[in-house]
Amino acid sequence: MEEVPDHLDHGLQIVFIGFNPSIRSGELGHHYANPRNNFWRILHQSGLTPRLYEASEDGELLKLGYGFTNIVARPTVGAEDITREEYAAGRELLRTKLALYRPEIACFVGKGVYTEFSRRTKAQWGFQQEAPVVDGVREFVAPSSSGLVRMPMQEIVDIYRRLYDFTHEGI
Repeated sequence: MEEVPDHLDHGLQIVFIGFNPSIRSGELGHHYANPRNNFWRILHQSGLTPRLYEASEDGELLKLGYGFTNIVARPTVGAEDITREEYAAGRELLRTKLALYRPEIACFVGKGVYTEFSRRTKAQWGFQQEAPVVDGVREFVAPSSSGLVRMPMQEIVDIYRRLYDFTHEGI
Protein backbone atom coordinates (compact mmCIF):
# COMPACT_ATOMS: atom_id res chain seq x y z
CA MET A 1 0.00 0.00 0.00
CA GLU A 2 1.21 3.49 -0.82
CA GLU A 3 2.35 5.87 1.89
CA VAL A 4 0.25 8.98 2.38
CA PRO A 5 2.34 11.94 1.21
CA ASP A 6 3.40 14.56 3.74
CA HIS A 7 2.12 18.08 3.33
CA LEU A 8 5.04 20.16 4.58
CA ASP A 9 6.51 23.52 3.72
CA HIS A 10 8.64 26.23 5.28
CA GLY A 11 6.87 28.85 7.37
CA LEU A 12 3.98 26.69 8.61
CA GLN A 13 2.20 27.66 11.79
CA ILE A 14 1.24 24.10 12.81
CA VAL A 15 2.30 20.65 11.64
CA PHE A 16 -0.10 17.92 12.79
CA ILE A 17 1.71 14.66 13.52
CA GLY A 18 -0.06 11.32 13.76
CA PHE A 19 1.10 7.80 14.56
CA ASN A 20 0.66 6.57 11.00
CA PRO A 21 -2.03 6.50 8.32
CA SER A 22 -5.02 4.23 8.60
CA ILE A 23 -5.66 1.65 5.91
CA ARG A 24 -8.40 3.92 4.51
CA SER A 25 -5.99 6.86 4.37
CA GLY A 26 -3.48 4.62 2.58
CA GLU A 27 -6.13 3.58 0.04
CA LEU A 28 -7.22 7.16 -0.64
CA GLY A 29 -3.84 8.88 -0.23
CA HIS A 30 -5.10 11.49 2.25
CA HIS A 31 -4.58 12.15 5.95
CA TYR A 32 -7.36 11.27 8.42
CA ALA A 33 -9.55 9.72 5.71
CA ASN A 34 -11.28 7.11 7.87
CA PRO A 35 -14.90 8.33 8.18
CA ARG A 36 -14.86 7.34 11.89
CA ASN A 37 -11.93 9.68 12.52
CA ASN A 38 -13.07 13.05 13.92
CA PHE A 39 -10.00 15.06 12.90
CA TRP A 40 -11.68 17.31 10.32
CA ARG A 41 -14.70 17.96 12.58
CA ILE A 42 -12.38 18.80 15.50
CA LEU A 43 -10.41 21.31 13.44
CA HIS A 44 -13.60 23.03 12.33
CA GLN A 45 -15.33 23.01 15.72
CA SER A 46 -12.21 24.37 17.45
CA GLY A 47 -12.03 27.29 15.02
CA LEU A 48 -8.77 26.17 13.41
CA THR A 49 -10.46 25.91 10.01
CA PRO A 50 -13.11 28.31 8.71
CA ARG A 51 -15.20 25.44 7.36
CA LEU A 52 -15.42 21.67 7.53
CA TYR A 53 -12.78 20.26 5.21
CA GLU A 54 -12.79 16.78 3.68
CA ALA A 55 -9.77 14.48 3.89
CA SER A 56 -9.34 14.86 0.11
CA GLU A 57 -8.58 18.56 0.72
CA ASP A 58 -5.71 17.92 3.16
CA GLY A 59 -3.20 19.61 0.83
CA GLU A 60 -5.33 22.77 0.80
CA LEU A 61 -4.57 23.35 4.48
CA LEU A 62 -1.04 24.40 3.55
CA LYS A 63 -2.69 27.69 2.52
CA LEU A 64 -3.93 28.06 6.12
CA GLY A 65 -0.43 27.42 7.46
CA TYR A 66 -1.06 23.79 8.48
CA GLY A 67 0.93 20.74 7.46
CA PHE A 68 0.68 16.99 7.99
CA THR A 69 3.06 14.13 8.63
CA ASN A 70 3.31 10.97 10.74
CA ILE A 71 5.94 9.37 12.93
CA VAL A 72 5.61 6.23 10.74
CA ALA A 73 4.58 6.42 7.09
CA ARG A 74 3.31 2.84 6.62
CA PRO A 75 -0.49 2.50 6.79
CA THR A 76 -1.72 -0.08 9.30
CA VAL A 77 -4.97 -1.16 10.93
CA GLY A 78 -3.77 0.24 14.26
CA ALA A 79 -0.76 1.76 16.00
CA GLU A 80 -0.13 -1.59 17.70
CA ASP A 81 1.03 -2.89 14.29
CA ILE A 82 3.98 -0.48 14.19
CA THR A 83 7.32 -2.13 14.98
CA ARG A 84 10.02 -0.81 17.33
CA GLU A 85 12.33 -0.48 14.32
CA GLU A 86 9.76 1.62 12.47
CA TYR A 87 9.40 3.92 15.49
CA ALA A 88 13.18 4.32 15.81
CA ALA A 89 13.55 5.22 12.13
CA GLY A 90 10.42 7.39 12.24
CA ARG A 91 11.70 9.39 15.23
CA GLU A 92 14.88 10.30 13.36
CA LEU A 93 13.04 11.15 10.15
CA LEU A 94 10.49 13.27 12.01
CA ARG A 95 13.25 15.13 13.88
CA THR A 96 14.89 15.85 10.52
CA LYS A 97 11.62 17.10 8.99
CA LEU A 98 10.89 19.39 11.93
CA ALA A 99 14.46 20.77 11.88
CA LEU A 100 14.26 21.38 8.14
CA TYR A 101 10.78 22.96 7.93
CA ARG A 102 10.75 24.59 11.39
CA PRO A 103 7.00 25.00 11.94
CA GLU A 104 6.02 27.26 14.82
CA ILE A 105 4.16 24.37 16.51
CA ALA A 106 4.40 20.59 16.24
CA CYS A 107 0.97 19.28 17.25
CA PHE A 108 1.10 15.62 18.24
CA VAL A 109 -2.29 14.01 17.62
CA GLY A 110 -2.25 11.73 20.66
CA LYS A 111 -0.08 11.45 23.79
CA GLY A 112 1.40 8.20 22.47
CA VAL A 113 2.68 9.93 19.34
CA TYR A 114 4.44 12.50 21.48
CA THR A 115 5.92 10.00 23.94
CA GLU A 116 7.20 7.83 21.06
CA PHE A 117 8.83 10.85 19.45
CA SER A 118 10.22 12.55 22.55
CA ARG A 119 11.05 9.34 24.46
CA ARG A 120 9.49 11.00 27.51
CA THR A 121 7.25 8.91 29.72
CA LYS A 122 4.60 11.53 30.39
CA ALA A 123 2.83 14.36 28.62
CA GLN A 124 0.00 16.67 29.51
CA TRP A 125 -2.54 18.10 27.10
CA GLY A 126 -1.44 21.33 25.48
CA PHE A 127 1.97 22.94 25.24
CA GLN A 128 4.79 20.96 26.81
CA GLN A 129 6.94 22.62 29.45
CA GLU A 130 10.13 20.64 28.78
CA ALA A 131 12.68 21.81 26.25
CA PRO A 132 11.51 20.81 22.77
CA VAL A 133 13.20 17.96 20.92
CA VAL A 134 13.86 20.37 18.02
CA ASP A 135 14.98 23.80 19.21
CA GLY A 136 12.55 26.54 18.28
CA VAL A 137 9.60 24.23 17.54
CA ARG A 138 6.95 24.40 20.26
CA GLU A 139 5.39 21.05 21.14
CA PHE A 140 1.64 20.72 21.67
CA VAL A 141 -0.05 17.45 22.63
CA ALA A 142 -3.69 17.01 21.62
CA PRO A 143 -5.97 14.01 22.01
CA SER A 144 -6.15 11.49 19.23
CA SER A 145 -8.98 12.15 16.81
CA SER A 146 -9.76 8.45 16.43
CA GLY A 147 -13.38 7.50 16.82
CA LEU A 148 -12.18 4.94 19.39
CA VAL A 149 -11.17 7.66 21.88
CA ARG A 150 -13.45 7.64 24.92
CA MET A 151 -12.97 11.32 25.84
CA PRO A 152 -16.07 13.45 25.18
CA MET A 153 -15.87 15.28 21.86
CA GLN A 154 -16.31 18.70 23.50
CA GLU A 155 -13.29 18.11 25.76
CA ILE A 156 -11.20 17.19 22.71
CA VAL A 157 -12.39 20.27 20.83
CA ASP A 158 -11.60 22.46 23.85
CA ILE A 159 -7.98 21.24 23.87
CA TYR A 160 -7.59 21.97 20.14
CA ARG A 161 -9.21 25.35 20.81
CA ARG A 162 -6.09 26.22 22.86
CA LEU A 163 -4.14 25.99 19.59
CA TYR A 164 -6.61 28.31 17.91
CA ASP A 165 -6.42 30.79 20.81
CA PHE A 166 -2.60 30.74 20.78
CA THR A 167 -2.32 31.18 17.02
CA HIS A 168 -4.91 33.95 16.90
CA GLU A 169 -3.69 36.09 19.83
CA GLY A 170 -3.56 39.71 18.87
CA ILE A 171 -5.37 39.27 15.56
